[in-house]
Amino acid sequence: MTKLSVNINKIATLRNARGHNRPDLLQAARDCERFGAQGITVHPRPDERHIRYQDVRDLKRVVGTELNVEGNPTPDFLDLVREVRPEQVTLVPDAPDAITSNAGWDTVRHQQYLQDVVAELKGLGARVSIFLDPVVELVHAAASTGTDRIELYTEDYARRFHADREQAIRPYREAAEVAQQLGLGLNAGHDLDLDNLAYLQQNLPGLAEVSIGHALICDALYMGLENTIQLYRRQLQ
Repeated sequence: MTKLSVNINKIATLRNARGHNRPDLLQAARDCERFGAQGITVHPRPDERHIRYQDVRDLKRVVGTELNVEGNPTPDFLDLVREVRPEQVTLVPDAPDAITSNAGWDTVRHQQYLQDVVAELKGLGARVSIFLDPVVELVHAAASTGTDRIELYTEDYARRFHADREQAIRPYREAAEVAQQLGLGLNAGHDLDLDNLAYLQQNLPGLAEVSIGHALICDALYMGLENTIQLYRRQLQ
């Protein structure tokens, strides 16, 4: 069964809009787990416009499932990970001013750099995942870094899904098959929702985990957080 990790960045965005602690991010994480989330994902950025570095420290104390921390491995990010030691670190090559993640790693060009970072993070006891576009050559190069998993960047799949779902899924299925052959674990995330999630899960062999935030929190505004998490869980069964 594919696990659901709930990204709570948007809950932090709402909290930060008023400068107080409403909604309470830590309680939201506890509730997500209580409602069925099998992990909590956060993506702190240097400007702390949603998740703050202190949030990551605090979440490590309360998350009982699995804490997945995403980000570009800058010195500040690596210092945070060394301190917090989350269960999973997902390496994402986003620029400091990026609104959201918009590309995966070039694992060929950045091979040595990623090898060094992956080795250090694994030495801290973290499972490491590399955010990746669905390109077979990049999957092969990712395996050479020593990473435990890759996370397929699914924006293109989501954008093309309603026009032609088979065309949309094809490169992702090919990448997933290669990852499986190479012994890499497989995650996926970005723009997944209740419309496109089940088809993705059914067509990606070995899909271990999806992390979903924006669509899930938007749906929760209408359907409630508990009900929404259960609906997403059903898409993965």
